[in-house]
Order: sequence, then structure tokens, then C-alpha cells
Amino acid sequence: MSDVLDTVALKGTLYFRTDFSPPFAIQVPAHGQAARFHFVVQGRCHVVLPDGNAVVLNAGELVLVPHGSAHVLADAADRPPVALDQALAHSGYTGEGAFVVGSGDPGASTQMICGHFTFADGADHPLLRALPAALQITAADRAARPILDDVLSLMARRIADDTQGAAASVSRLSEVLYIEALRAGIDRAPDLKRLLSAVHDPQIGKALDVIHHRLDHDWTVDSLAAEVAMSRTRFSERFSELMGAGPMTYLTDWRLQRALALLSSSDATVQQIAHRTGYNSADAFSRAFRMKFGRSPQAHRQKVA
Repeated sequence: MSDVLDTVALKGTLYFRTDFSPPFAIQVPAHGQAARFHFVVQGRCHVVLPDGNAVVLNAGELVLVPHGSAHVLADAADRPPVALDQALAHSGYTGEGAFVVGSGDPGASTQMICGHFTFADGADHPLLRALPAALQITAADRAARPILDDVLSLMARRIADDTQGAAASVSRLSEVLYIEALRAGIDRAPDLKRLLSAVHDPQIGKALDVIHHRLDHDWTVDSLAAEVAMSRTRFSERFSELMGAGPMTYLTDWRLQRALALLSSSDATVQQIAHRTGYNSADAFSRAFRMKFGRSPQAHRQKVA
């Protein structure tokens, strides 16, 4: 998980705190290559998803919306929403302090920390695709996971701290929160549970390990199967069953994800990146990269520079 999240460049990019007095309903727009979370510090909030299902959050609970889908934050699930941009403009919110909607009893308001994560342009992995439309973290999850509880408690304290560095502190805490939320929600996300079972499988886990740590090797299905002492057929079947893709498809996709990260984070030449990620030539690498991402490695590097 650490290798995947480092490669896709998970980053907590912004947050704000809310102070919403009933009635309220705010439409949060879709945002590709992003994930959002909402942590209720006080009050209650309905988070209504595009399929009409609603997650009800009480104080101390959190929801992660992993795929950047649109959703509504409301005091009641059936309340007609106002667009987020419109609500921000009406409130006069400037990015400082709390985003205030309504002027009801302060003791009855819904106060939240709302965060936004981004990933590298083009980032993809079965781990990210396996996440459900929404992942709720309850009080029981916090009680069962002391680290998660500590992170949320620290965020709740820091969010009210207007001293220098508070925003950076919350952003870093939110990245830890993302990882711990995934761990806490495994049992409610069957696809994620299946993928993580692959990591713990003695043979498929070993195959994933050698792929991730020996990416420059000229792997074939036969050589990977031999590495983990399985027959070619059984290895392919078991790998596909747990990972949702065949071993060579996974290998190719991971090579290109690592290349994407290296183009953005290193000064290595295209030839060097091709070698590090298992391609025999820069031309072969460039063709595969263009087919996957729609632009050349050089063009991608210029775009993210």
C-alpha cells in the first residue's frame, strides 16, 4: 500500500472547516483524480451520493468519497441543494476561518473538517479502483483503531488553531487519515479486502513483491510462476482471481505508473527511466507510454514541470 500511494502521489491539498446551521444542503461537484473526506466534529450531516444513497454522519464520524464523485452535504437527505460555488460566494468565504452557512443556534450547528486529496495526473491502480463509492468511519471503528482515533482527535484540535502552520499540520494529518481509513474500512469493501488478501497470500504476495522491487527484470508469466513455485496455469488463475487482472497486465500497468512518477519526480532521462522500468529501449517505452496516457514521456514531463 505504501509503494502504491507513494507512486500515485497521494497528497492532501486543501481543507476547510464548516459551520452549517439548519436548513442546509450543498452540492459538492465532481472532481476527477481526487478524493474527499468529511469529518463531523459537532452535529450531524447527511452525505447523499449520486445513486441516491445517503451516509449519515454523527459527531466524531467521517466519510471518505474516494473517486471524486459529486455528492450533497445536508441536514436532511431530501433537501434541494445549492451549488457549492454559489454557497461559497453567498457566505463571503475567503479561505480563512470557517465556511459559515445560516445563522442558527451555534450549539446546534454542524461543524466539519472537509478535506481534498489529489493524485498524480494519470495515476491508477487496482487498489484505488477497488474502493467503494463511499467509506464511512464510525465511532466503533475509531474505538477499534487507536491510531485512527488519535489522528482524528488531533485534527479536531488543530482545526480550531489559527496559528502559523496549523493548515500544513492538518494537511499532513489528512494523508495519514486516508491510509488509516482504508485499513479500517477493509471489511466493508469486498474488492479492497480481496486485493489486500493478495498481498498476504504466500505466493501471490511474493509475486507482487518481486514485481514491485525488481521491476527492471525481464519477467514473463513463466518466470514469475517459477519464482513463487507455482505452475504457470495455476499462478495466472490465482493472480487474476485476487488482483482482477492477469500478471502481465498488472506488470505493464505498474511499470507505466512507476515511469509516470519518475518523470515527475526525478531528472532521469527517458532512456534511464525505460531501463529502470523494464523496457528494452526508449522507443518501446515511449510507444507504450503514449498508448496508455495519450502523450509522449517528454510531453508529460513538460506538462508537470
